[in-house]
Amino acid sequence: MNRIVLLPLDERPCNIDYPEQLARLGGLPLSVPPLSLLGDKKRPADCDQLAEWLKQEAEQADSLIVSIDMLVYGGIVPSRLHHYSPEHCQARIDLLKELKLRRPELKIYAFNLIMRTPANSSNDEEPDYYADYGSSIFRYSWLKDKQEREELDAEERNEWNRLLKEIPEEVLTEHLRRRSVNSFINEYAIRLAQDNIIDFLIIPLDDNAQYGFSAMEQRKLLFLTEELNIMDRVYLYPGADEIGCTLVARVFCETMQYRPEIFVRYSSTQGPFVIPRYEDRSLNESIKSHITAGGACIADSSHEAEWVLMVHSPPVGQQQAAESSTAFADRHRSYFSELHFNEFIQAMRNYISKGKTVALADVANSNGSDHTFMKLVAKSGLLPELAGYSAWNTSGNTLGTVIAHGIIESYFRRPGQPLDSERLHRSREFYLLRLVEDWGYQAIVRSDVTKNILPGIGANYFDVAHVYEQVTATVREKLTEFIQTYLQDLEPDRIHLEQVEMPWKRMFEVGLKVKLDAKLD
Repeated sequence: MNRIVLLPLDERPCNIDYPEQLARLGGLPLSVPPLSLLGDKKRPADCDQLAEWLKQEAEQADSLIVSIDMLVYGGIVPSRLHHYSPEHCQARIDLLKELKLRRPELKIYAFNLIMRTPANSSNDEEPDYYADYGSSIFRYSWLKDKQEREELDAEERNEWNRLLKEIPEEVLTEHLRRRSVNSFINEYAIRLAQDNIIDFLIIPLDDNAQYGFSAMEQRKLLFLTEELNIMDRVYLYPGADEIGCTLVARVFCETMQYRPEIFVRYSSTQGPFVIPRYEDRSLNESIKSHITAGGACIADSSHEAEWVLMVHSPPVGQQQAAESSTAFADRHRSYFSELHFNEFIQAMRNYISKGKTVALADVANSNGSDHTFMKLVAKSGLLPELAGYSAWNTSGNTLGTVIAHGIIESYFRRPGQPLDSERLHRSREFYLLRLVEDWGYQAIVRSDVTKNILPGIGANYFDVAHVYEQVTATVREKLTEFIQTYLQDLEPDRIHLEQVEMPWKRMFEVGLKVKLDAKLD
Protein backbone atom coordinates (compact mmCIF):
# COMPACT_ATOMS: atom_id res chain seq x y z
CA MET A 1 0.00 0.00 0.00
CA ASN A 2 1.17 3.53 -0.86
CA ARG A 3 2.99 5.00 2.16
CA ILE A 4 2.64 8.78 2.41
CA VAL A 5 4.83 11.28 4.23
CA LEU A 6 3.15 14.64 4.88
CA LEU A 7 5.03 17.85 5.61
CA PRO A 8 2.07 20.03 6.66
CA LEU A 9 1.41 23.71 6.07
CA ASP A 10 1.44 24.37 9.82
CA GLU A 11 0.74 22.74 13.17
CA ARG A 12 -3.05 23.25 13.34
CA PRO A 13 -5.50 20.31 13.16
CA CYS A 14 -6.81 21.31 9.72
CA ASN A 15 -3.37 20.76 8.24
CA ILE A 16 -2.41 17.61 10.17
CA ASP A 17 -5.44 15.83 11.63
CA TYR A 18 -7.77 16.17 8.64
CA PRO A 19 -5.32 14.67 6.09
CA GLU A 20 -4.37 11.97 8.63
CA GLN A 21 -7.99 10.98 9.14
CA LEU A 22 -8.73 10.91 5.42
CA ALA A 23 -5.64 8.81 4.72
CA ARG A 24 -6.79 6.29 7.35
CA LEU A 25 -10.22 6.17 5.70
CA GLY A 26 -8.49 5.24 2.47
CA GLY A 27 -6.21 2.67 4.07
CA LEU A 28 -3.10 4.72 3.30
CA PRO A 29 -0.33 4.82 5.94
CA LEU A 30 0.62 8.46 6.55
CA SER A 31 3.35 9.90 8.77
CA VAL A 32 3.70 13.51 9.94
CA PRO A 33 6.47 15.29 11.84
CA PRO A 34 6.40 15.36 15.64
CA LEU A 35 4.79 18.54 16.94
CA SER A 36 8.05 19.39 18.69
CA LEU A 37 9.60 20.17 15.29
CA LEU A 38 6.74 22.38 14.16
CA GLY A 39 6.18 26.03 15.00
CA ASP A 40 3.50 27.96 16.83
CA LYS A 41 1.71 30.56 14.74
CA LYS A 42 4.33 33.30 14.23
CA ARG A 43 7.18 31.18 15.59
CA PRO A 44 8.60 29.21 12.64
CA ALA A 45 9.23 25.49 12.68
CA ASP A 46 12.76 24.14 12.95
CA CYS A 47 13.40 23.91 9.20
CA ASP A 48 16.78 22.23 9.56
CA GLN A 49 15.41 19.48 11.80
CA LEU A 50 12.39 19.07 9.52
CA ALA A 51 14.72 18.60 6.56
CA GLU A 52 16.52 15.80 8.42
CA TRP A 53 13.20 14.23 9.37
CA LEU A 54 12.02 14.40 5.76
CA LYS A 55 15.21 12.78 4.48
CA GLN A 56 14.80 9.90 6.88
CA GLU A 57 11.09 9.38 6.23
CA ALA A 58 11.51 9.61 2.45
CA GLU A 59 13.71 6.51 2.46
CA GLN A 60 10.66 4.30 3.09
CA ALA A 61 7.95 6.42 1.46
CA ASP A 62 6.14 5.99 -1.83
CA SER A 63 4.71 9.52 -1.91
CA LEU A 64 5.61 12.84 -0.34
CA ILE A 65 3.03 15.58 0.19
CA VAL A 66 5.13 18.65 0.88
CA SER A 67 4.17 22.14 1.94
CA ILE A 68 6.93 24.28 0.49
CA ASP A 69 5.88 27.08 2.86
CA MET A 70 6.80 24.76 5.74
CA LEU A 71 9.96 23.45 4.09
CA VAL A 72 11.31 26.92 3.25
CA TYR A 73 9.83 29.37 5.79
CA GLY A 74 8.65 27.19 8.67
CA GLY A 75 4.89 27.51 8.12
CA ILE A 76 2.10 29.60 6.66
CA VAL A 77 2.38 32.59 9.02
CA PRO A 78 6.22 32.68 8.99
CA SER A 79 5.99 32.83 5.18
CA ARG A 80 4.46 36.31 5.66
CA LEU A 81 7.05 37.48 8.19
CA HIS A 82 10.49 36.23 7.11
CA HIS A 83 13.51 38.24 5.96
CA TYR A 84 15.23 35.46 3.99
CA SER A 85 17.13 35.98 0.76
CA PRO A 86 16.16 34.15 -2.44
CA GLU A 87 19.40 32.14 -2.21
CA HIS A 88 18.62 30.97 1.33
CA CYS A 89 15.12 29.88 0.29
CA GLN A 90 16.35 28.12 -2.84
CA ALA A 91 18.84 26.11 -0.79
CA ARG A 92 15.99 24.81 1.34
CA ILE A 93 13.67 23.84 -1.50
CA ASP A 94 16.57 22.12 -3.27
CA LEU A 95 16.17 19.33 -0.72
CA LEU A 96 13.47 18.02 -3.06
CA LYS A 97 16.11 17.59 -5.76
CA GLU A 98 18.24 15.58 -3.34
CA LEU A 99 15.34 13.32 -2.38
CA LYS A 100 14.40 12.69 -6.01
CA LEU A 101 18.01 11.97 -6.93
CA ARG A 102 18.27 9.37 -4.17
CA ARG A 103 14.98 7.70 -5.11
CA PRO A 104 13.75 8.56 -8.62
CA GLU A 105 10.62 6.44 -8.10
CA LEU A 106 9.49 8.65 -5.19
CA LYS A 107 6.44 10.73 -6.16
CA ILE A 108 6.46 14.28 -4.85
CA TYR A 109 3.20 16.23 -4.54
CA ALA A 110 3.95 19.79 -3.46
CA PHE A 111 2.05 22.98 -2.75
CA ASN A 112 3.11 26.56 -2.07
CA LEU A 113 0.84 29.52 -1.45
CA ILE A 114 0.68 32.82 -3.22
CA MET A 115 1.12 35.12 -0.22
CA ARG A 116 -2.07 36.85 0.77
CA THR A 117 -2.77 40.58 1.14
CA PRO A 118 -5.68 40.74 3.60
CA ALA A 119 -8.23 43.53 3.32
CA ASN A 120 -8.31 44.29 7.04
CA SER A 121 -5.79 46.03 9.26
CA SER A 122 -4.62 43.38 11.71
CA ASN A 123 -1.21 42.08 12.69
CA ASP A 124 -2.58 38.87 14.20
CA GLU A 125 -1.02 36.81 11.38
CA GLU A 126 0.84 39.57 9.52
CA PRO A 127 3.83 41.86 10.19
CA ASP A 128 3.35 44.50 12.89
CA TYR A 129 2.92 47.30 10.34
CA TYR A 130 -0.22 45.60 9.05
CA ALA A 131 -2.11 46.79 12.13
CA ASP A 132 -1.77 50.37 10.86
CA TYR A 133 -1.54 49.99 7.09
CA GLY A 134 -3.15 46.65 6.22
CA SER A 135 -6.31 47.94 4.56
CA SER A 136 -4.29 50.62 2.74
CA ILE A 137 -1.84 48.03 1.39
CA PHE A 138 -4.79 45.94 0.21
CA ARG A 139 -6.35 48.90 -1.60
CA TYR A 140 -2.96 49.84 -3.06
CA SER A 141 -2.59 46.33 -4.48
CA TRP A 142 -6.18 46.33 -5.79
CA LEU A 143 -5.78 49.64 -7.60
CA LYS A 144 -2.28 48.83 -8.88
CA ASP A 145 -3.57 45.65 -10.50
CA LYS A 146 -6.76 47.24 -11.77
CA GLN A 147 -4.99 50.12 -13.50
CA GLU A 148 -2.75 47.63 -15.30
CA ARG A 149 -5.86 45.91 -16.69
CA GLU A 150 -8.28 48.80 -17.15
CA GLU A 151 -8.60 52.51 -16.54
CA LEU A 152 -9.30 53.82 -13.05
CA ASP A 153 -12.19 56.23 -12.59
CA ALA A 154 -11.68 59.67 -11.02
CA GLU A 155 -12.51 58.49 -7.49
CA GLU A 156 -10.08 55.59 -7.78
CA ARG A 157 -7.31 57.86 -9.11
CA ASN A 158 -7.77 60.15 -6.12
CA GLU A 159 -7.61 57.15 -3.78
CA TRP A 160 -4.45 55.91 -5.52
CA ASN A 161 -2.71 59.25 -5.07
CA ARG A 162 -3.75 59.38 -1.42
CA LEU A 163 -2.40 55.86 -0.77
CA LEU A 164 0.96 56.75 -2.31
CA LYS A 165 1.34 59.43 0.38
CA GLU A 166 -0.25 57.44 3.20
CA ILE A 167 1.78 54.20 3.15
CA PRO A 168 5.37 54.75 4.38
CA GLU A 169 7.95 53.90 1.75
CA GLU A 170 9.82 51.53 4.08
CA VAL A 171 6.61 49.59 4.83
CA LEU A 172 5.74 49.12 1.18
CA THR A 173 9.35 48.24 0.33
CA GLU A 174 9.48 45.49 2.95
CA HIS A 175 6.12 44.07 1.89
CA LEU A 176 7.08 44.00 -1.78
CA ARG A 177 10.52 42.54 -1.05
CA ARG A 178 8.99 39.61 0.82
CA ARG A 179 6.44 39.09 -1.93
CA SER A 180 9.27 39.07 -4.46
CA VAL A 181 11.16 36.33 -2.59
CA ASN A 182 8.03 34.21 -2.19
CA SER A 183 7.17 34.68 -5.85
CA PHE A 184 10.68 33.59 -6.79
CA ILE A 185 10.15 30.34 -4.86
CA ASN A 186 6.84 29.77 -6.64
CA GLU A 187 8.55 30.21 -10.01
CA TYR A 188 11.36 27.91 -8.89
CA ALA A 189 8.84 25.26 -7.81
CA ILE A 190 7.25 25.42 -11.26
CA ARG A 191 10.65 24.80 -12.84
CA LEU A 192 11.16 21.84 -10.48
CA ALA A 193 7.89 20.48 -11.85
CA GLN A 194 9.19 21.01 -15.39
CA ASP A 195 12.29 18.99 -14.44
CA ASN A 196 10.09 16.20 -12.99
CA ILE A 197 11.44 16.75 -9.49
CA ILE A 198 7.91 17.67 -8.41
CA ASP A 199 5.36 15.34 -9.98
CA PHE A 200 2.30 17.47 -9.19
CA LEU A 201 2.19 21.04 -7.88
CA ILE A 202 -0.63 23.18 -6.52
CA ILE A 203 -0.10 26.91 -6.05
CA PRO A 204 -3.13 28.08 -4.06
CA LEU A 205 -4.18 31.71 -3.83
CA ASP A 206 -4.55 32.34 -0.10
CA ASP A 207 -7.36 34.77 0.89
CA ASN A 208 -7.42 36.71 -2.37
CA ALA A 209 -9.68 38.91 -4.48
CA GLN A 210 -10.43 39.80 -8.10
CA TYR A 211 -7.66 42.41 -8.14
CA GLY A 212 -4.44 42.72 -6.19
CA PHE A 213 -0.95 41.35 -5.72
CA SER A 214 -2.22 37.75 -5.62
CA ALA A 215 -4.06 38.13 -8.92
CA MET A 216 -0.98 39.72 -10.51
CA GLU A 217 1.29 36.91 -9.35
CA GLN A 218 -1.21 34.26 -10.38
CA ARG A 219 -1.22 35.56 -13.96
CA LYS A 220 2.58 35.65 -14.06
CA LEU A 221 2.86 32.07 -12.79
CA LEU A 222 0.12 30.84 -15.10
CA PHE A 223 1.92 32.33 -18.09
CA LEU A 224 5.09 30.51 -16.98
CA THR A 225 3.30 27.16 -16.78
CA GLU A 226 1.90 27.74 -20.26
CA GLU A 227 5.32 28.67 -21.60
CA LEU A 228 6.83 25.49 -20.11
CA ASN A 229 3.84 23.39 -21.27
CA ILE A 230 3.14 21.94 -17.81
CA MET A 231 -0.34 23.32 -17.12
CA ASP A 232 -1.50 19.72 -16.68
CA ARG A 233 0.75 19.27 -13.64
CA VAL A 234 0.65 22.73 -12.05
CA TYR A 235 -2.69 24.00 -10.75
CA LEU A 236 -3.39 27.55 -9.56
CA TYR A 237 -6.68 28.24 -7.77
CA PRO A 238 -8.04 29.73 -4.49
CA GLY A 239 -7.29 27.73 -1.36
CA ALA A 240 -4.81 27.04 1.44
CA ASP A 241 -5.50 24.89 4.50
CA GLU A 242 -7.45 22.19 2.64
CA ILE A 243 -4.70 21.33 0.14
CA GLY A 244 -3.29 18.52 2.29
CA CYS A 245 -6.69 16.81 2.11
CA THR A 246 -6.89 17.34 -1.64
CA LEU A 247 -3.50 15.76 -2.24
CA VAL A 248 -4.32 12.78 0.00
CA ALA A 249 -7.38 12.22 -2.21
CA ARG A 250 -5.24 12.48 -5.33
CA VAL A 251 -2.73 9.93 -4.02
CA PHE A 252 -5.66 7.66 -3.09
CA CYS A 253 -7.13 7.87 -6.61
CA GLU A 254 -3.79 7.14 -8.24
CA THR A 255 -3.13 4.25 -5.86
CA MET A 256 -6.55 2.69 -6.46
CA GLN A 257 -6.61 3.64 -10.15
CA TYR A 258 -9.92 5.32 -9.42
CA ARG A 259 -11.28 8.40 -11.18
CA PRO A 260 -14.77 9.06 -9.84
CA GLU A 261 -17.29 11.19 -11.67
CA ILE A 262 -18.99 13.78 -9.47
CA PHE A 263 -22.26 15.50 -10.28
CA VAL A 264 -22.51 19.03 -8.85
CA ARG A 265 -25.89 20.48 -7.81
CA TYR A 266 -26.42 24.03 -6.50
CA SER A 267 -29.05 25.53 -4.19
CA SER A 268 -29.14 28.94 -5.90
CA THR A 269 -29.52 29.83 -9.58
CA GLN A 270 -26.63 32.29 -9.44
CA GLY A 271 -24.54 29.95 -7.29
CA PRO A 272 -22.21 28.69 -10.03
CA PHE A 273 -21.44 32.24 -11.12
CA VAL A 274 -20.93 34.15 -7.87
CA ILE A 275 -17.41 34.95 -6.71
CA PRO A 276 -17.14 33.84 -3.07
CA ARG A 277 -15.70 36.11 -0.43
CA TYR A 278 -11.87 35.85 -0.19
CA GLU A 279 -11.62 34.46 -3.75
CA ASP A 280 -11.06 35.73 -7.28
CA ARG A 281 -13.22 33.56 -9.53
CA SER A 282 -16.66 32.04 -9.87
CA LEU A 283 -17.66 29.24 -7.52
CA ASN A 284 -18.12 26.79 -10.39
CA GLU A 285 -14.60 27.38 -11.71
CA SER A 286 -13.15 26.82 -8.25
CA ILE A 287 -15.11 23.59 -7.89
CA LYS A 288 -13.63 22.35 -11.18
CA SER A 289 -10.15 22.94 -9.75
CA HIS A 290 -10.84 21.20 -6.44
CA ILE A 291 -12.36 18.16 -8.14
CA THR A 292 -9.67 17.69 -10.77
CA ALA A 293 -6.82 18.37 -8.31
CA GLY A 294 -8.28 15.65 -6.08
CA GLY A 295 -8.12 13.10 -8.88
CA ALA A 296 -11.78 13.10 -9.91
CA CYS A 297 -13.81 14.61 -12.75
CA ILE A 298 -17.20 16.26 -13.19
CA ALA A 299 -20.12 14.17 -14.44
CA ASP A 300 -22.60 15.47 -16.98
CA SER A 301 -25.54 13.98 -15.06
CA SER A 302 -26.34 12.48 -11.68
CA HIS A 303 -27.23 9.19 -13.36
CA GLU A 304 -23.65 8.46 -14.46
CA ALA A 305 -21.95 9.92 -11.37
CA GLU A 306 -20.32 7.90 -8.60
CA TRP A 307 -21.55 10.52 -6.15
CA VAL A 308 -23.34 13.85 -5.91
CA LEU A 309 -21.84 17.02 -4.46
CA MET A 310 -24.67 19.19 -3.16
CA VAL A 311 -23.43 22.79 -2.99
CA HIS A 312 -25.44 25.11 -0.78
CA SER A 313 -24.32 28.18 -2.68
CA PRO A 314 -24.54 31.91 -2.02
CA PRO A 315 -26.96 33.88 -4.18
CA VAL A 316 -24.55 36.82 -4.18
CA GLY A 317 -20.79 37.08 -3.93
CA GLN A 318 -17.90 39.07 -2.47
CA GLN A 319 -18.69 41.69 0.17
CA GLN A 320 -22.47 41.15 -0.02
CA ALA A 321 -22.16 37.49 0.95
CA ALA A 322 -23.12 36.67 4.52
CA GLU A 323 -20.81 35.46 7.27
CA SER A 324 -21.98 32.57 9.45
CA SER A 325 -22.40 35.10 12.27
CA THR A 326 -24.79 37.26 10.19
CA ALA A 327 -28.34 37.00 11.51
CA PHE A 328 -30.81 35.62 8.96
CA ALA A 329 -32.79 38.87 8.90
CA ASP A 330 -29.62 40.89 8.28
CA ARG A 331 -28.51 39.04 5.15
CA HIS A 332 -28.53 40.55 1.68
CA ARG A 333 -32.03 40.57 0.19
CA SER A 334 -31.03 37.98 -2.43
CA TYR A 335 -30.86 35.34 0.33
CA PHE A 336 -34.64 35.70 0.63
CA SER A 337 -35.50 35.39 -3.07
CA GLU A 338 -32.67 33.75 -5.03
CA LEU A 339 -32.09 30.67 -2.86
CA HIS A 340 -34.59 27.83 -2.30
CA PHE A 341 -33.91 25.78 0.84
CA ASN A 342 -36.85 23.41 0.45
CA GLU A 343 -36.24 22.48 -3.18
CA PHE A 344 -32.57 21.84 -2.44
CA ILE A 345 -33.36 19.57 0.51
CA GLN A 346 -35.94 17.78 -1.61
CA ALA A 347 -33.28 17.19 -4.28
CA MET A 348 -30.90 15.74 -1.67
CA ARG A 349 -33.61 13.36 -0.52
CA ASN A 350 -34.31 12.35 -4.12
CA TYR A 351 -30.66 11.50 -4.90
CA ILE A 352 -30.31 9.54 -1.65
CA SER A 353 -33.51 7.59 -2.32
CA LYS A 354 -32.04 6.54 -5.67
CA GLY A 355 -28.99 5.08 -3.90
CA LYS A 356 -26.57 7.89 -4.66
CA THR A 357 -23.74 8.78 -2.31
CA VAL A 358 -24.37 12.42 -1.37
CA ALA A 359 -22.06 14.91 0.37
CA LEU A 360 -22.90 18.51 1.23
CA ALA A 361 -20.68 21.58 0.78
CA ASP A 362 -22.25 24.42 2.76
CA VAL A 363 -20.72 27.59 1.30
CA ALA A 364 -23.69 29.98 1.27
CA ASN A 365 -22.02 31.84 4.14
CA SER A 366 -18.35 32.36 4.93
CA ASN A 367 -16.64 31.02 8.05
CA GLY A 368 -19.14 28.38 9.09
CA SER A 369 -22.46 26.74 8.37
CA ASP A 370 -25.69 28.37 7.33
CA HIS A 371 -27.47 27.74 10.63
CA THR A 372 -30.94 28.42 9.21
CA PHE A 373 -30.40 25.92 6.40
CA MET A 374 -28.82 23.25 8.60
CA LYS A 375 -31.74 23.37 11.04
CA LEU A 376 -33.98 22.48 8.10
CA VAL A 377 -31.64 19.67 7.00
CA ALA A 378 -31.76 18.26 10.53
CA LYS A 379 -35.54 18.60 10.64
CA SER A 380 -35.82 16.75 7.31
CA GLY A 381 -34.15 13.67 8.80
CA LEU A 382 -31.35 13.64 6.22
CA LEU A 383 -28.35 14.07 8.52
CA PRO A 384 -27.86 10.28 8.97
CA GLU A 385 -27.96 9.80 5.19
CA LEU A 386 -25.22 12.23 4.16
CA ALA A 387 -21.80 10.75 3.39
CA GLY A 388 -19.91 13.97 4.08
CA TYR A 389 -20.26 17.61 5.07
CA SER A 390 -18.09 20.69 5.37
CA ALA A 391 -18.59 24.40 6.01
CA TRP A 392 -15.41 25.76 7.56
CA ASN A 393 -13.66 29.06 6.89
CA THR A 394 -13.50 29.95 3.18
CA SER A 395 -15.38 28.39 0.31
CA GLY A 396 -12.12 26.78 -0.84
CA ASN A 397 -11.40 25.26 2.59
CA THR A 398 -14.88 23.75 2.66
CA LEU A 399 -14.84 22.43 -0.90
CA GLY A 400 -11.41 20.82 -0.76
CA THR A 401 -12.23 18.99 2.47
CA VAL A 402 -15.66 17.61 1.57
CA ILE A 403 -14.58 16.69 -1.97
CA ALA A 404 -11.59 14.74 -0.63
CA HIS A 405 -13.84 12.92 1.86
CA GLY A 406 -16.44 12.22 -0.82
CA ILE A 407 -13.88 10.85 -3.27
CA ILE A 408 -12.52 8.35 -0.74
CA GLU A 409 -15.93 7.45 0.68
CA SER A 410 -17.46 6.87 -2.77
CA TYR A 411 -14.80 4.27 -3.58
CA PHE A 412 -15.88 2.11 -0.65
CA ARG A 413 -19.59 2.59 -1.41
CA ARG A 414 -19.36 1.17 -4.92
CA PRO A 415 -21.73 -1.71 -5.74
CA GLY A 416 -20.22 -5.04 -4.72
CA GLN A 417 -17.67 -3.47 -2.37
CA PRO A 418 -17.53 -5.46 0.91
CA LEU A 419 -18.60 -3.54 4.01
CA ASP A 420 -15.74 -2.59 6.32
CA SER A 421 -17.49 -1.61 9.54
CA GLU A 422 -14.36 -0.21 11.19
CA ARG A 423 -13.55 2.00 8.20
CA LEU A 424 -17.17 3.20 7.99
CA HIS A 425 -17.08 4.03 11.70
CA ARG A 426 -14.01 6.24 11.18
CA SER A 427 -15.72 7.92 8.24
CA ARG A 428 -18.74 8.75 10.39
CA GLU A 429 -16.45 10.23 13.03
CA PHE A 430 -14.93 12.56 10.43
CA TYR A 431 -18.44 13.52 9.26
CA LEU A 432 -19.49 14.23 12.86
CA LEU A 433 -16.34 16.29 13.42
CA ARG A 434 -17.35 18.51 10.53
CA LEU A 435 -20.88 18.97 11.86
CA VAL A 436 -19.69 19.78 15.38
CA GLU A 437 -16.86 22.08 14.30
CA ASP A 438 -18.28 23.79 11.23
CA TRP A 439 -21.89 24.09 12.36
CA GLY A 440 -21.65 23.89 16.14
CA TYR A 441 -18.50 25.91 16.74
CA GLN A 442 -18.04 28.20 13.76
CA ALA A 443 -21.70 29.11 13.23
CA ILE A 444 -22.97 29.16 16.83
CA VAL A 445 -20.57 28.74 19.74
CA ARG A 446 -17.70 30.95 18.55
CA SER A 447 -19.75 34.13 18.29
CA ASP A 448 -21.70 33.29 21.46
CA VAL A 449 -18.55 32.90 23.57
CA THR A 450 -16.87 35.92 21.95
CA LYS A 451 -19.82 38.23 22.61
CA ASN A 452 -21.17 36.92 25.89
CA ILE A 453 -18.29 35.31 27.79
CA LEU A 454 -14.95 36.87 26.83
CA PRO A 455 -15.70 40.50 27.84
CA GLY A 456 -16.54 39.38 31.36
CA ILE A 457 -13.27 37.50 31.87
CA GLY A 458 -10.90 40.07 30.39
CA ALA A 459 -10.28 38.25 27.11
CA ASN A 460 -10.93 38.99 23.45
CA TYR A 461 -11.30 37.18 20.13
CA PHE A 462 -7.56 37.28 19.39
CA ASP A 463 -6.23 36.31 22.83
CA VAL A 464 -7.61 33.74 25.27
CA ALA A 465 -4.24 32.45 26.50
CA HIS A 466 -4.63 33.71 30.09
CA VAL A 467 -8.13 32.18 30.43
CA TYR A 468 -7.47 29.14 28.26
CA GLU A 469 -8.86 26.47 30.61
CA GLN A 470 -12.02 28.44 31.27
CA VAL A 471 -12.64 29.12 27.58
CA THR A 472 -12.06 25.53 26.45
CA ALA A 473 -14.34 24.25 29.22
CA THR A 474 -17.06 26.68 28.13
CA VAL A 475 -16.65 25.71 24.48
CA ARG A 476 -16.88 22.02 25.42
CA GLU A 477 -20.05 22.62 27.42
CA LYS A 478 -21.72 24.57 24.63
CA LEU A 479 -20.72 22.07 21.92
CA THR A 480 -22.10 19.22 24.02
CA GLU A 481 -25.35 21.17 24.22
CA PHE A 482 -25.25 21.66 20.44
CA ILE A 483 -24.85 17.90 19.89
CA GLN A 484 -27.83 17.12 22.11
CA THR A 485 -29.99 19.83 20.54
CA TYR A 486 -29.30 19.53 16.81
CA LEU A 487 -27.89 16.04 16.20
CA GLN A 488 -30.83 14.09 17.59
CA ASP A 489 -31.04 11.85 14.52
CA LEU A 490 -27.37 10.88 14.92
CA GLU A 491 -27.73 9.26 18.36
CA PRO A 492 -26.12 12.09 20.32
CA ASP A 493 -25.47 9.95 23.40
CA ARG A 494 -22.91 8.02 21.32
CA ILE A 495 -21.02 11.20 20.36
CA HIS A 496 -18.23 12.33 22.69
CA LEU A 497 -15.81 15.25 22.60
CA GLU A 498 -12.50 13.67 23.54
CA GLN A 499 -10.52 16.88 23.05
CA VAL A 500 -11.27 20.60 22.86
CA GLU A 501 -8.39 23.02 22.33
CA MET A 502 -7.70 26.44 20.84
CA PRO A 503 -4.53 25.78 18.78
CA TRP A 504 -3.45 29.41 18.49
CA LYS A 505 -5.01 30.57 21.79
CA ARG A 506 -7.64 32.60 19.97
CA MET A 507 -11.27 32.07 18.96
CA PHE A 508 -10.92 31.75 15.19
CA GLU A 509 -10.11 28.03 15.07
CA VAL A 510 -10.77 25.13 17.42
CA GLY A 511 -9.16 21.71 17.68
CA LEU A 512 -11.60 18.87 18.35
CA LYS A 513 -11.45 15.12 18.57
CA VAL A 514 -14.87 13.52 18.17
CA LYS A 515 -15.42 9.90 19.16
CA LEU A 516 -18.44 7.83 18.17
CA ASP A 517 -19.16 4.93 20.49
CA ALA A 518 -19.58 1.56 18.81
CA LYS A 519 -23.22 0.68 18.29
CA LEU A 520 -24.42 -2.21 20.43
CA ASP A 521 -26.91 -4.40 18.58
